[in-house]
Amino acid sequence: MLQHYSPRSVEAYVAWLRRFVRFHLPRDPDALDHQAVAQFLSALAIRGRVSASTQNQARSALVFYFRHVRKSPLPMLEGMTPATRPRRLPVVLSGDEVFAILRQLSGAKQLVAMLLYGSGLRLLEALSLQIKDVDFARAQLMVRGGKGDKDRATVLPRGVHQELQEHVARVKRLHARDLAAGAGHVALPGALRRKLPGASRSWEWQWVFPATRGYRVAATGERRRHHLHETAMQRGMKEAVLRSGVAKRATCHTLRHSFATHLLEQGTDIRTLQELLGHSDLSTTMISRMCWIVGRARCGVRWRRYWQGGRSRERQGTRGQRLRHRWRPVIWCRNGFRQTSWKAAPVVRSNRMSYTPCRRHGLGRPADFGIDGPVHLALYRSGRRKNVGHFRFAS
Repeated sequence: MLQHYSPRSVEAYVAWLRRFVRFHLPRDPDALDHQAVAQFLSALAIRGRVSASTQNQARSALVFYFRHVRKSPLPMLEGMTPATRPRRLPVVLSGDEVFAILRQLSGAKQLVAMLLYGSGLRLLEALSLQIKDVDFARAQLMVRGGKGDKDRATVLPRGVHQELQEHVARVKRLHARDLAAGAGHVALPGALRRKLPGASRSWEWQWVFPATRGYRVAATGERRRHHLHETAMQRGMKEAVLRSGVAKRATCHTLRHSFATHLLEQGTDIRTLQELLGHSDLSTTMISRMCWIVGRARCGVRWRRYWQGGRSRERQGTRGQRLRHRWRPVIWCRNGFRQTSWKAAPVVRSNRMSYTPCRRHGLGRPADFGIDGPVHLALYRSGRRKNVGHFRFAS
C-alpha cells in the first residue's frame, strides 16, 4: 500500500478526507488551508465530542494529505496539539465467565474465541490464520503480518488441538470440493501471485477459518474464498455474552486481555508476555499487569469507628483528653503480598510529605493497594498498632 500503510489505515484516511471535504461544502477542496483544518478538528472535539484517539486519527489523516498529496505541509496549528488519551483499564473476565461465554458459541466461532483466549490473538490475526501457520507438533501459532506488519510466534493451547484438527479436516474437504468446481483460490500477499503462480490454490495457503461463500475477482476471473469476516465474529460474541448472563461489556478483544491477566496470575514474567502479545512497548503490556495487581490484592473498603482528640464532651480520656467518635476507611488485603495479615488504615493528609512505602513492613509496591494520593498509613496486627508514616500510593 501507499507508504507501506495497512489497508485499514488507508481506508480510514480516505474516509476522514471525505468527511473533511463534505464539512466545508460548497468550498473548493483545493482552496482549503490550515484554517479549514483547525475548524474541522474543533468541530469534531466540541460538537462531535469524539474520543482522543478519533481526534488524533483525523489529524493524522489530514496531515498526511497536505504533506504527501498537496505537497504543502500544514504549519503549527494554534491550539491543535494532539489530544491526550486518558488512561483506561480494560475489562477482564474471570475463568468461569470465559467458559460461560465459550459454551454459548459453536462451530468455527467457538474455535476462534478459544484461540483469542488461549493464544492471546487479536481478532483479525485469528481470522487470517493460514494452514501453514498452525504447528500442532510444536504447539505453536505463527502470526504473519500482524499489527505493525510484524510477525511473531505464540502458543497453541493443547486443549484446543483435537477440535482444531477436526475443523482443519473439514476445511480440507471443503477445499477439495472447491478445486473440483474450478475454484479454490485465495488472495496472496505482495507479489507472491506472480512469483508463485500455483500458490493461490495450494493447501498450505488456505484460510483456517474460510467464509461460507466465495466470490469472483473481476480483474482475473478467479473464484476465491475469503476468511470469516470479523463482523460475523463480533455479532456472535455479543450474542454469546448476552446469553451467558455475564454483566460486563465483553468483546472479542476482552478475551485477549483476559489471556494476559490470567498468565500473569500464573507467574509468567512480563517480558515473555510482551513477546506473546506482540507489543513493541512494554508500557502497553503493563496495562494487563495493573489489572492483575488489583485482582491479586483483593482489597476492599470498610469503615471503622475510632477515637480522636477534640473539643467534644462525649467522652473524657484517662489523661484528661476529650475524645469524640470519628469514622475512617480501612483498606484490608486478604492473602496479599508477603502473605501477611496486616490491615492498612489510611487517612488522607495532603499537606504532608510523601514517601515510598517501606518494604520491610510487608506492603509490597504502592500500586498493589490501588490507591493514589498521600496517605497516613497505620498497620494493625493482633490488636497492636504500628505507625509507618506518610506515603504516596501511586497507581
